[in-house]
Amino acid sequence: MANSRKIFSQIYDQYVEKIYRFIFLKVSSREIAEDLTSETFLRTWEAFKNQNPEKEIKNPQAFLYQIARNLVVDHYREKGRTKIISAEYVPIADPREDLKEKAILTSDINVVRLALTNLSDDYQNVIIWHYLDDFSVPEIAKMLDKSEGAVRVLLHRALKVLKNRLN
Repeated sequence: MANSRKIFSQIYDQYVEKIYRFIFLKVSSREIAEDLTSETFLRTWEAFKNQNPEKEIKNPQAFLYQIARNLVVDHYREKGRTKIISAEYVPIADPREDLKEKAILTSDINVVRLALTNLSDDYQNVIIWHYLDDFSVPEIAKMLDKSEGAVRVLLHRALKVLKNRLN
Protein backbone atom coordinates (compact mmCIF):
# COMPACT_ATOMS: atom_id res chain seq x y z
CA MET A 1 0.00 0.00 0.00
CA ALA A 2 2.87 2.40 0.80
CA ASN A 3 4.31 1.83 -2.67
CA SER A 4 0.87 2.49 -4.20
CA ARG A 5 0.68 5.80 -2.36
CA LYS A 6 4.12 6.82 -3.57
CA ILE A 7 3.30 5.97 -7.19
CA PHE A 8 -0.07 7.72 -6.97
CA SER A 9 1.58 10.77 -5.40
CA GLN A 10 3.94 10.98 -8.37
CA ILE A 11 1.02 10.68 -10.80
CA TYR A 12 -0.84 13.40 -8.90
CA ASP A 13 2.14 15.76 -8.95
CA GLN A 14 2.72 15.16 -12.65
CA TYR A 15 -0.88 15.67 -13.81
CA VAL A 16 -2.82 17.84 -11.35
CA GLU A 17 -2.15 21.14 -13.14
CA LYS A 18 -2.89 19.66 -16.56
CA ILE A 19 -6.12 18.02 -15.43
CA TYR A 20 -7.21 21.23 -13.69
CA ARG A 21 -6.48 23.35 -16.77
CA PHE A 22 -8.25 20.85 -19.03
CA ILE A 23 -11.37 20.89 -16.83
CA PHE A 24 -11.27 24.66 -16.34
CA LEU A 25 -11.24 25.26 -20.08
CA LYS A 26 -14.35 23.09 -20.31
CA VAL A 27 -16.37 24.51 -17.40
CA SER A 28 -15.01 28.09 -17.13
CA SER A 29 -15.40 28.18 -13.37
CA ARG A 30 -12.55 27.98 -10.90
CA GLU A 31 -14.66 26.42 -8.17
CA ILE A 32 -16.22 23.78 -10.41
CA ALA A 33 -12.84 23.00 -11.98
CA GLU A 34 -11.30 22.51 -8.53
CA ASP A 35 -14.16 20.24 -7.46
CA LEU A 36 -14.02 18.15 -10.62
CA THR A 37 -10.23 17.92 -10.45
CA SER A 38 -10.48 16.65 -6.88
CA GLU A 39 -13.14 14.15 -7.90
CA THR A 40 -10.97 13.00 -10.82
CA PHE A 41 -8.07 12.18 -8.53
CA LEU A 42 -10.32 10.65 -5.88
CA ARG A 43 -11.80 8.25 -8.43
CA THR A 44 -8.36 7.52 -9.82
CA TRP A 45 -7.05 6.73 -6.34
CA GLU A 46 -9.99 4.40 -5.68
CA ALA A 47 -9.33 2.57 -8.94
CA PHE A 48 -5.58 2.59 -8.34
CA LYS A 49 -5.67 1.10 -4.85
CA ASN A 50 -8.27 -1.52 -5.81
CA GLN A 51 -6.64 -2.66 -9.05
CA ASN A 52 -5.67 -6.23 -9.60
CA PRO A 53 -3.12 -7.53 -12.12
CA GLU A 54 -5.84 -8.34 -14.65
CA LYS A 55 -7.25 -4.82 -14.60
CA GLU A 56 -4.05 -2.85 -14.08
CA ILE A 57 -4.11 0.80 -15.12
CA LYS A 58 -1.53 0.74 -17.90
CA ASN A 59 -1.82 4.40 -18.97
CA PRO A 60 -2.52 6.67 -15.97
CA GLN A 61 -2.58 9.77 -18.20
CA ALA A 62 -5.33 8.39 -20.43
CA PHE A 63 -7.19 7.09 -17.39
CA LEU A 64 -7.14 10.54 -15.72
CA TYR A 65 -8.31 12.37 -18.82
CA GLN A 66 -11.09 9.84 -19.40
CA ILE A 67 -12.38 10.36 -15.86
CA ALA A 68 -12.06 14.15 -16.23
CA ARG A 69 -13.97 14.11 -19.55
CA ASN A 70 -16.71 11.94 -18.04
CA LEU A 71 -17.04 14.23 -15.02
CA VAL A 72 -17.35 17.29 -17.27
CA VAL A 73 -20.06 15.53 -19.30
CA ASP A 74 -21.87 14.55 -16.10
CA HIS A 75 -21.58 18.11 -14.83
CA TYR A 76 -23.29 19.52 -17.93
CA ARG A 77 -25.95 16.82 -17.85
CA GLU A 78 -26.78 17.79 -14.28
CA LYS A 79 -26.79 21.49 -15.09
CA GLY A 80 -28.84 21.14 -18.25
CA ARG A 81 -25.99 22.39 -20.44
CA THR A 82 -25.90 25.84 -18.83
CA LYS A 83 -22.41 27.27 -18.76
CA ILE A 84 -21.00 29.44 -16.01
CA ILE A 85 -18.58 31.92 -17.53
CA SER A 86 -15.86 33.13 -15.23
CA ALA A 87 -13.95 36.30 -16.06
CA GLU A 88 -10.56 34.86 -15.28
CA TYR A 89 -8.52 31.70 -15.17
CA VAL A 90 -6.95 31.17 -11.79
CA PRO A 91 -4.42 28.34 -11.77
CA ILE A 92 -3.86 26.29 -8.65
CA ALA A 93 -1.71 28.57 -6.53
CA ASP A 94 2.04 28.09 -6.49
CA PRO A 95 3.80 30.66 -4.29
CA ARG A 96 7.00 30.25 -6.29
CA GLU A 97 5.42 31.67 -9.46
CA ASP A 98 6.38 35.11 -10.60
CA LEU A 99 3.41 37.50 -10.80
CA LYS A 100 4.32 38.60 -14.32
CA GLU A 101 4.37 35.00 -15.54
CA LYS A 102 1.05 34.38 -13.82
CA ALA A 103 -0.52 37.42 -15.53
CA ILE A 104 0.76 36.33 -18.94
CA LEU A 105 -0.52 32.79 -18.42
CA THR A 106 -3.90 34.06 -17.27
CA SER A 107 -4.22 36.35 -20.28
CA ASP A 108 -3.19 33.66 -22.75
CA ILE A 109 -5.51 31.07 -21.25
CA ASN A 110 -8.46 33.47 -21.36
CA VAL A 111 -7.91 34.21 -25.04
CA VAL A 112 -7.66 30.52 -25.85
CA ARG A 113 -10.63 29.62 -23.64
CA LEU A 114 -12.87 32.15 -25.34
CA ALA A 115 -11.80 30.99 -28.79
CA LEU A 116 -12.33 27.32 -27.92
CA THR A 117 -15.84 27.62 -26.48
CA ASN A 118 -17.54 27.22 -29.85
CA LEU A 119 -15.61 24.13 -30.90
CA SER A 120 -16.78 20.54 -30.47
CA ASP A 121 -15.47 18.62 -27.47
CA ASP A 122 -13.19 16.48 -29.64
CA TYR A 123 -11.64 19.55 -31.24
CA GLN A 124 -11.24 21.27 -27.87
CA ASN A 125 -9.57 18.21 -26.38
CA VAL A 126 -6.94 17.72 -29.10
CA ILE A 127 -6.05 21.42 -29.18
CA ILE A 128 -5.75 21.62 -25.38
CA TRP A 129 -3.72 18.44 -25.13
CA HIS A 130 -1.38 19.19 -28.03
CA TYR A 131 -0.80 22.92 -27.66
CA LEU A 132 -1.38 23.63 -23.98
CA ASP A 133 -0.34 20.38 -22.34
CA ASP A 134 2.40 19.57 -24.90
CA PHE A 135 1.24 16.02 -25.51
CA SER A 136 2.59 14.43 -28.64
CA VAL A 137 0.35 12.96 -31.32
CA PRO A 138 1.24 9.40 -30.22
CA GLU A 139 0.32 10.24 -26.60
CA ILE A 140 -3.03 11.71 -27.67
CA ALA A 141 -3.65 8.68 -29.87
CA LYS A 142 -3.16 6.44 -26.83
CA MET A 143 -5.51 8.57 -24.72
CA LEU A 144 -8.22 8.49 -27.38
CA ASP A 145 -7.53 4.91 -28.46
CA LYS A 146 -7.19 6.10 -32.07
CA SER A 147 -4.49 5.84 -34.69
CA GLU A 148 -1.88 8.58 -34.92
CA GLY A 149 -3.14 9.41 -38.40
CA ALA A 150 -6.68 9.89 -37.10
CA VAL A 151 -5.37 12.22 -34.37
CA ARG A 152 -3.38 14.27 -36.91
CA VAL A 153 -6.50 14.64 -39.07
CA LEU A 154 -8.58 15.59 -36.02
CA LEU A 155 -5.99 18.17 -34.96
CA HIS A 156 -5.76 19.61 -38.47
CA ARG A 157 -9.54 19.92 -38.74
CA ALA A 158 -9.78 21.45 -35.27
CA LEU A 159 -7.23 24.12 -36.16
CA LYS A 160 -8.98 24.86 -39.43
CA VAL A 161 -12.34 25.35 -37.67
CA LEU A 162 -10.70 27.47 -34.97
CA LYS A 163 -8.98 29.64 -37.57
CA ASN A 164 -12.28 30.16 -39.40
CA ARG A 165 -14.03 31.13 -36.17
CA LEU A 166 -11.30 33.64 -35.30
CA ASN A 167 -11.51 35.37 -38.70
